[in-house]
Parts: sequence; structure tokens; C-alpha cells
Amino acid sequence: MDPIRYTLTFPAPHTHYVHVRADIPSAGRESIELSMAVWTPGSYLVREFSRHVEAVAAETASGNALRVEKTTKNRWRVATNGARTVIVSYRVYGREMSVRTNWIEADFAFINGAATFLTQVGPSTACLHEVSIVPATGWMRSITALDPGARPHSYCAPDYDTLVDSPILIGNPEFHEFVVDGVRHALANAGDTTFFDTPRAVKDLEAIVRAHKEFWGSLPYSRYVFMNLITEAGGGLEHARSSVLMTSRWATRTRKAYLRWLELASHELFHAWNVKRLRPIELGPFDYEREVFTSSLWMVEGVTDYYGDVLVLRAGRSSAQEFLDSLSDKIEELQTTPGRAVRSMTQASMDAWIKLYRPDENTPNTSISYYTKGAVVAFLLDAKIRRATAGRRSLDEVMREAYARYSGTNGFAPHEFRALAEHVAGIDLGTFWRTAIEGTDELDYSEALEVFGLQFRPPNGAPNGKPKAWLGATTKIDAGRLLIAQVKRETPAYTAGLNVDDEIVAIDEVRVRSDRLDERFEQYSPGDRVSVLVARRDRLLSLDLILGAEPPRTWRLEPKPA
Repeated sequence: MDPIRYTLTFPAPHTHYVHVRADIPSAGRESIELSMAVWTPGSYLVREFSRHVEAVAAETASGNALRVEKTTKNRWRVATNGARTVIVSYRVYGREMSVRTNWIEADFAFINGAATFLTQVGPSTACLHEVSIVPATGWMRSITALDPGARPHSYCAPDYDTLVDSPILIGNPEFHEFVVDGVRHALANAGDTTFFDTPRAVKDLEAIVRAHKEFWGSLPYSRYVFMNLITEAGGGLEHARSSVLMTSRWATRTRKAYLRWLELASHELFHAWNVKRLRPIELGPFDYEREVFTSSLWMVEGVTDYYGDVLVLRAGRSSAQEFLDSLSDKIEELQTTPGRAVRSMTQASMDAWIKLYRPDENTPNTSISYYTKGAVVAFLLDAKIRRATAGRRSLDEVMREAYARYSGTNGFAPHEFRALAEHVAGIDLGTFWRTAIEGTDELDYSEALEVFGLQFRPPNGAPNGKPKAWLGATTKIDAGRLLIAQVKRETPAYTAGLNVDDEIVAIDEVRVRSDRLDERFEQYSPGDRVSVLVARRDRLLSLDLILGAEPPRTWRLEPKPA
């Protein structure tokens, strides 16, 4: 079957549009049906990409117009009138600065396949797709993991999955190459690079790639590019031969920010093995028009989050204490989230489509992040395997053996990953699986602390020995008003009935300025009874509240004294 040929043009990029022409073979059918993906792999939310599609039209090669009928929210039927090739044209609006959507502006364009390419329903998903790009005036470079075509700015994909999995960066991005194990890698920077230390970033990325190669034994791709969009946004998204990172121009200026960037890059690179090739059986082949449910996202994302940090450490780009600080942040986030007693990791994985990417003010009370708890549980599982094997084996061997058995077209079922972990550990992990992974029991850190020679740092005493009074609600300032932004369970604010969006007006009949709440609480002690005057939908209410003591930070890891 002939390929589908796409041509992307940017006649006025400052208006945020890409114009798409698709030459689609009809194979003699009376009509063809076209569809656009509603989600993109790695980001589990129905995003309705077709809402940005405009002016879908079709014609024959000789210019005769063809009838186009929209049949569902993301499908169009085109009458061919016997034409062997149908030329479909449309525009896509792109101005959402995220790793999973399109961004088009005067300086550059970042194009995601799922949000851009209409494809033919049925056999076309397995046929060749060709992409030609006509850069806007002044744009000199296009970068993508797609295989290059015969002409400049032309590329090809053997199937729709590859097309969707290969974002394209167009404009004048900086391009910095390095080689690891004979494989070319590159850091492509788009945006304001004035304050970004690119030479340092390239050097450290090379060390991290080498650590990943050492971990897995080989590199699974023929080339790889880190697309680094320096746009004051955040996030990352993995692809089989590339990753997208969004960051700040200041990301290399402080140690903490730079470590976060390195850990993000390491996380997305680890995905080149874990999920892009080693995957839960449900995550492939993809149905781009419906949700795909799996209970194993904790392993896909949580284990990756753990090893993303571990391999920055093994690459010598972070210190042991910096690694422990990052892990401590995850433990502290989990242990201060009430939802840990409500939803297990497997449940959170299944509910990713309706919870993780749709958080609200009550989310911490009802759920957990499978990223966060998954990383913490990976740490505990790593320790358990090391203890059971007297240090001879670890979670490293589980991941490498899983990759050997289940990568490619196979995929793994949840029980298979558990069985493999038990095989490596040589013990039954049923209780651990039921409590830590499938259940909501409190995690037991004692074994991991002993195995790794760690302890939780004793909490610092309160200043002057006086515990700080605590409301237990998160606040924000909006147009000069002091508003409740979040109320966690089992806090003084929750017990007293404070609601999200309540405006705190006064405490004990004395007005509270929006920027002086902490200062006011310095006048009180835990256990004090106060009257809080709030405005709820403009109605004044007085609520009695007993202040608590601000919880100490009890989840900070440090090495045990020798």
C-alpha cells in the first residue's frame, strides 16, 4: 500500500497554526474514514486533540472537491468519487506549552504527532507515513527521531505508532552531539539559552547515558535526542528514541534546580527501556481513541522515578546526601498525604485517567501519586531483595531480567512481574505485594533503613522550645484576599469545617492582612481556641477552631552514625 504523505507548513507561525496536507491512498474504496488520536502515550488523560482542528477539506489530485462529513468527535468520512489518492487539508491550532501538545510561535514550533496527524482508520496505521516540513521564513533546522527521508526536512515512519512517538522541533534550536558506545546522542535546546550552561549539561548527560548503558548492558536505539525546551514551563515525556524536557532558563544556575533537571532527563531516558520496550501487556498495541487501563503504572513510572535518581548518583552527578534528600522528599510527600490510607498504587494506576491528571483540592485526601509511592516502594523492594540474597542481588537484576523476558512485543502481566521479583529474591513476596502495592497499609521502612545503613533524622526542636501553632490548611492570596486553597484530613482546619475558597477575614475579631497570617499565628500556641471569621460566598461565618502543633519534618534520611 502507498504511504500517507504529510506536508507541514507554517505560513504565519505567530498566529500559532500549522497547516497540514495529507495525501492519502484510498485503494479504490468509495470512502475513507480519518481519525485523530484523543490521547498520547505516556500521558494518561483524554485530551480531545481534535478540538484544535479546523477547516478539514478534501479534493482529488486534479483539484476536484470531495465531500467531507464529520461522523464523531474525532472522525471524518471522505467520499473518494473513485479517486485513488485523496488530498486532505486542515489547520491545527497549537498554543499549549506542554510536553504532550503543540506549541507554535514566531521563534519555533514543537509538534506532537497525536495532536497533529489525521490518519486513516484501519490498515493505514501499519503502513509507511512520510512527513515533509516547510519551515517558516528564517527557520533553518528540524529535529526529530523519525528516520530522515531523501530531501531536507523530510522524514518517514514505518507505522502510526512511530509517527505519534516522534515529536518534531522546528526553528533554530541549538544542536549539541555526543557519542556513547558508538551511538549518537544530542541535546537540542530551543528557547532562551542565555543563562543555560549547555556545555555542562552536555557533559553531564553523557555521563548519565553511560550509567544507563552500564545498568542495562546496551543501548536499545540507533540514536537519541533530548529536546530541551527552555520556556519557563515544566515536565517531561518519554519516547523510544527521544525525550522532551521543559525547563527554565535558570535551571543550571542553582544546584537544586540543576539536579532536578538532570533527574528529569535521567527519568525520561530510563523510559527508553522501561515502558517504551519493557511494558505492561495492556500498553500495546495502542488504541488512540479510548483509554487503556493498567494497574502497573506504579512500576512504569514509580520504578523509573527511583532509578532516574539512582543513575544520576551512579553517574557521579549527585552526592549520596543529595540522592537521600531527593528520596526523602518523596517519602515525606507520601507520608503527609492522607490519601495513602484510601487508595492503593494499583488503584491509583487504574484511576490515572480520572484522578492523577485531573487533581482538585481534595485529591491529597483521596489518592496518591503512583510516581511518588512507586519510587518509595521500589526503594523498599530493592532493600528486601538485597536482604534476602545477602547483597548478591537487587532490584537491578529484576529489571534487567524483566527486560530480557518481556521487552518488545511480549509485555508482562502484573503476576509475571511479581513472580520474577520473587525468583530473583528467592523468597515469597506475597505479603509485601498485598500491603505495599495492592493495599493501603502504612509502609514499614525499618528493613530498608537497616539494609542501607540509614536512619530518619531526628526532627529539629521548635525555636526557643515553643511549638508553632498550626492551622493545617494551605492558603493563597488572590486579588488581595487570603483564601483557603486546600484542607487535608485530620487537621484543625478540617475538623473546624473550613472550606476551600473561604476567605479568612479575622482571627479573634482582629482583621488578618493577607500577607500576615504566619505573623499572627506567632501570637498563639498549640491548643489555643480561636474564632476564625471567614467570608464564604460573601456571607460572613464565625468558626471555632483549636490550633494544632505544626508537624515536625520526620522523614529526612541520613546515614547512621558509624
